[in-house]
Amino acid sequence: MSLFVEFHLIQNFAPSNLNRDDTGAPKDAVFGGYRRARVSSQCFKRAIRLNADFPVPNQGIRTKKLLELLRAQLQEQYGRDAEDLDSRIESALSAAGLKLKDDGKTEYLLFLGQQEVDGFASLVNQHWDVLAAPVSGGKKSKKDAKASAPAEVVKQAKTIMNGGKALDVALFGRMLADLPEVNQDAACQVAHAISTHRVEREFDYFTAVDDMGAADETGAGMIGQVEFNSATFYRYAVLDPAKLVANLQGDRELALAGLRALVLAVARAIPTGKQNTFAAHNPPSFIGIAIRHASPLNLANAFEKPVYARGGEALTSPSVAALADYDKQLSAIYGDEQDRWAYLDLSHAWPQDLGECQTSLTALADWVVAQVSSGLEQ
Repeated sequence: MSLFVEFHLIQNFAPSNLNRDDTGAPKDAVFGGYRRARVSSQCFKRAIRLNADFPVPNQGIRTKKLLELLRAQLQEQYGRDAEDLDSRIESALSAAGLKLKDDGKTEYLLFLGQQEVDGFASLVNQHWDVLAAPVSGGKKSKKDAKASAPAEVVKQAKTIMNGGKALDVALFGRMLADLPEVNQDAACQVAHAISTHRVEREFDYFTAVDDMGAADETGAGMIGQVEFNSATFYRYAVLDPAKLVANLQGDRELALAGLRALVLAVARAIPTGKQNTFAAHNPPSFIGIAIRHASPLNLANAFEKPVYARGGEALTSPSVAALADYDKQLSAIYGDEQDRWAYLDLSHAWPQDLGECQTSLTALADWVVAQVSSGLEQ
């Protein structure tokens, strides 16, 4: 039977600019015919990765600077240092089908597990003498470079890029255009967060004083403006636990440990954009986790009609209430009798009969792990 873990969060941010577009303005979108504040899924995924307490050997690294990483590791861990160190590393990477540009960086951002990086360092160290042969004739194509690599190095290099049991790679997936065989489909899908209500951009006109200005110098030393907004967001993500286990090469215990860390990280994830200016460190007012057995249900359409604050009421309360009402409607048609909810609610607007109220974030994480552990055994 299918099993999905859904995250539903209502989170109100004070004036902020958490996720900017190319003009520096807060990202937005039209939804239900109204302008909404928006924070991209990529932005929240990075915030989740930065907050997740994953074991170091099971973390991923997104970088173009693989050469620098391997150079430092070979020098510090293996004591390897030579004038042709970079060329040895390049030969090893070519054996796996990875090409370096003239500046020593990879052609695009790579998302690698720490174990994969360690594997390349070990490969270079193990085949140190074999890889010492100079590369003649200037830069080669990836195909030619791979063909010129020693057969034993090519064979071993092919086994390195297997995801490395990196939890963030397994959760959010990766795509390498030139190496489709090492692509990994994400076990966790994250939606763009949108405001539950209509939002307009605002502008902060600011001035800065020159501390060394003379008495006869009037006016500001600098003037400018920053765009910002304040919004109550609906955040949604869904995890396929079976896919997570598969991406982690069948390691069920690691998947459950990663799931617990994910629950905590999703709740604590706050984008870093313009935080020195706004300090919008506002945690969610509502965290609901649904265990679904039929299919995932994104509840964003609960806010197709914007929520309005009435009679001095905060926007979070009607947002949580609208979320609960819409879930009841949708679950009655598309849900499964085995579906379960657990939640933390500071708004006091979530119906007490809809799921199990938890006393803390750690208790919520433990509940999720217990539900998934039981579900995976069935």
